[in-house]
Amino acid sequence: MSEALQNLPFEPNEGKNLVISTKDGEYERYPVKTPVIKSGDSLVDLLNESVKPYLQDGDMIYMSEKILAISQGRAFPIDEINPSLLARFLVKFVYKSPYGIGLGSPWTMELAIRSVGRLKIIGAAIIAGIGKLFGKRGVFYNILGESVRSIDGPCDCTLPPYNKYAKMAPYKPNEAAAKLTEAMDGHKVIVVDANDIGVNILGKPSPELSDELLSQIFKDNPLGQGREQTPLCIVRKVS
Repeated sequence: MSEALQNLPFEPNEGKNLVISTKDGEYERYPVKTPVIKSGDSLVDLLNESVKPYLQDGDMIYMSEKILAISQGRAFPIDEINPSLLARFLVKFVYKSPYGIGLGSPWTMELAIRSVGRLKIIGAAIIAGIGKLFGKRGVFYNILGESVRSIDGPCDCTLPPYNKYAKMAPYKPNEAAAKLTEAMDGHKVIVVDANDIGVNILGKPSPELSDELLSQIFKDNPLGQGREQTPLCIVRKVS
């Protein structure tokens, strides 16, 4: 354990590393345990209580897109979602990944339809079907973008009650990141959609920040949102 970590009330999640090497040097990632987030909760209050007392100059704060979406009221119990016939039909053709449910359920497919509209979903499905004939996978998500790619559904590894919820992507994540950065006295807040196969930067306070570097810092996904309850992370460059 590093001397820096010994001075903070945090520890890496099981099987995860504190330090990661990037093209810009080494960074420490301190996962922060939080209460269960609910719709309407203030993320500013959460950051003030759980993160701000431990920040040093230059620190960044990484935030799971899931808690941003939940706080915005964009997560729904699956028994309150009534999937349409279109959603039930399209879900039959979705690749079932072992790393997340994605649009592989009628509930999440219904949220995708609500998010971008029936016509865009149908058009993307047709083009994706043609792409599959040529061995191309992921065309559907590439056409529809992060607002659909970040939709997720019920999973046994998710902390209750959200193991029986489906959620949409967060609303205007760049604006949310900018407002939270201001509330944190300029410490950059980065909204990420991360899992064990990759990371997407959904929100950042400035377009000048490099998505490539921000993704490298989190490429092994040090967060944990099951029993770990660590949807936040303090990121500190090693001097």
